[in-house]
Amino acid sequence: MHSDDLSPPPRIRSAVWINAQIRLCSAAAIPAAVVRKGDPDAGSILVKIYRGRDNCSVFTAAVTMEGKRGWMRATGPEPVDEPAADAYIERQCARDSDLWVLEIEDLRGAYQLEDVID
Repeated sequence: MHSDDLSPPPRIRSAVWINAQIRLCSAAAIPAAVVRKGDPDAGSILVKIYRGRDNCSVFTAAVTMEGKRGWMRATGPEPVDEPAADAYIERQCARDSDLWVLEIEDLRGAYQLEDVID
């Protein structure tokens, strides 16, 4: 095994990932908006998926013990109401000035984040 085998995969710039998600949503006729811009290179990202007033989830980037990158439900395993999701986002924004927030309104349930960690 070479030392290169242990290095993490290259990280995609935050702004590039956000713009790609906006384009994917647009192509699928799913409303999406950047509600807070963070550091374009390495800002953390929160994704709020709105599937109805009482059916929201906020996801944050995470890494498993095995080093796999993915998305974790920051608001818990079950959907929460929109005020609870917004309160979580507000708290995180107060702690991190470089944070991005992407909101996706997906009442049909068509949008799926890749690599969700349960």
